[in-house]
Amino acid sequence: MLENQGSINTNSDDKPHEECGIVGAFVPGESVARTAFFGLFALQHRGQESAGIATSVGDKIHLKARMGLVSQVFREETLTGLPGHLGIGHTRYSTMGGSTDYNAQPLLASGQRGEIAVGHNGNVINAADLRIEMAEEFGSKFIKTSDTEVIAELFAKAPGSDWFEVSAYAMRRLKGAYSLVIMTKNQLIAVRDPLGIRPLCLGTLNGGYVVASETAALDNLGADFVRELENGETLIIDENGIESKIWSGARKPHAMCVFEQIYFARPDSILNGELAYETRQRLGAEVYREHPVDADIVVGIPDSSTPHAVGLAAEAKIPYTEAIIRNRYVGRTFIQPDQRSRDQGVQTKFNPMRGVIAGKRLLVVDDSIVRSTTITRVIKMLRRAGAKEVHVRVASPPIKSTCHFGVDMATLNELIAANKTVEEITEYIGADSLAYLSVEGLLRAVRAPENSYCTGCFTGNYPIPVQLEMNKMGFEATQNV
Repeated sequence: MLENQGSINTNSDDKPHEECGIVGAFVPGESVARTAFFGLFALQHRGQESAGIATSVGDKIHLKARMGLVSQVFREETLTGLPGHLGIGHTRYSTMGGSTDYNAQPLLASGQRGEIAVGHNGNVINAADLRIEMAEEFGSKFIKTSDTEVIAELFAKAPGSDWFEVSAYAMRRLKGAYSLVIMTKNQLIAVRDPLGIRPLCLGTLNGGYVVASETAALDNLGADFVRELENGETLIIDENGIESKIWSGARKPHAMCVFEQIYFARPDSILNGELAYETRQRLGAEVYREHPVDADIVVGIPDSSTPHAVGLAAEAKIPYTEAIIRNRYVGRTFIQPDQRSRDQGVQTKFNPMRGVIAGKRLLVVDDSIVRSTTITRVIKMLRRAGAKEVHVRVASPPIKSTCHFGVDMATLNELIAANKTVEEITEYIGADSLAYLSVEGLLRAVRAPENSYCTGCFTGNYPIPVQLEMNKMGFEATQNV
């Protein structure tokens, strides 16, 4: 079984790992399994561990979910076996619970309103307490090890005369981040948490509706973007159209994870009303204004740092050059890694163009540094290619705290900025100079209103109280609770 083998993500071995991607569709007269498939395909960057789709024609819920990439899980015959004009889809990177088939989403749950399927992006920080409470209150039995099962059981068993009341009840009890797609046999429900930490948007398609984590998924489907969901908003979509309510306890300014702007979302997605690519250009420009340096060329670490580097180059009036070529066919593999394959990761992923680099002073732009493994190897690679100087500018602040809301950010022990000064990091990675964007510069670049965006991984200040560190495998030891 794939989930029992070791895995190495050669795409982003030193980046905050993506959370999850969700999509939901209610399009009368169409087979939405394909809609969900192509929506998930556009969201594959948000999670590469498992994928799943649930559909209904109005009688019962059909489900297919297992480990693997979207293109590995679904074939033509699989999609044909998922009939219906109503469906939801999910692609997962585990942030709570193990990477196994039984945690692949959507998850099913049953209650007084019948069977539901749930897909979740985020992290519920009081899930362990809720498991105990719900076992006593509702007689819930938990057989999986993810916080999504807690959410599914809560929505299935919660009191309420309609889904708006159920959602309000759930919001009062859930703490943390959760963008949700939920389906019954004849309704699609979309929920964004009261803090608005994880993104969720609405579009129209062929007389029906689509919801997705990012607008890039809507674009991939040919859907028309309508708007982003509000904090604490619940949408109900069925044959009668669409209804919306915002929970009275929702926070007015959002607390969206600022890493959506820096790295997670596709650059062609709209976040908080602006194109992510343009926001990232401003991040690059801002870090150069704060920390200028003389150089011959600006180089971005492809592909995630390209817009930041383009923005910095324009501000610095230094030519932007593609000096590093990325092997775009390197993706996630489930091959058991050994030390040699780990060490060779950067060489597999990147190749320097010596004729462009040799004898030049390079200004290398990265969007973030977590453990520093990638940037260290890139600098060594550039020096071997003949770089005269290597100056590094990071278009985000130093990551000094872990994430509690759906991002696998590494432990405090692994975060280099939590354990070393900038001067020590500069020496450690072998750069001639290193500078990070300030928190104030970050907020200017994302055009953040006061108290908006969660910046906890940089500042240690979170929108709600959290414990110092959380163990994403915490439920594994209590699987049968």
